[in-house]
Parts: sequence; C-alpha cells; structure tokens
Amino acid sequence: MPIVVDIDVMLARRKMSVGDFAAAVGITPANVAVLKNGRAKAIRFTTLERICAVLECQPGDLLRWEEAEARD
Repeated sequence: MPIVVDIDVMLARRKMSVGDFAAAVGITPANVAVLKNGRAKAIRFTTLERICAVLECQPGDLLRWEEAEARD
C-alpha cells in the first residue's frame, strides 16, 4: 500500500508502549497493530486527532506516501 503509517517510529521516539498508547487514544491494541502493519483501509479524523494529541505530533509525522511497485 502506498500510504505508510509510522506509528511505531513515533512510539519509539516517545518511549511509549503499544498498550499505553492504545489506552490513551481509546482504541484497542489490535487496532494499533492494524495501523502499524499497514492493513488499515481508513482512519477517522477524530481518531487521527487523538493519536496526534497523545503523540504530540502532526498527521504528516505519522503518514507518508510511497510509490507503489510496478505491477507486471
């Protein structure tokens, strides 16, 4: 998927565990894993807002675009 979610990078920078992060944001650790592993198809702006508040960052610190590999 060309959109990459860098939550794991931000968690490492903040020295925050997935469990603490999930509790602070109000989502399950399983949903954090879905975001981290690139399996999420969508995210609500309210959830993105809470994530940014907890991590004290901007959406652009979490999301980046990578060009998809050429398909044969």
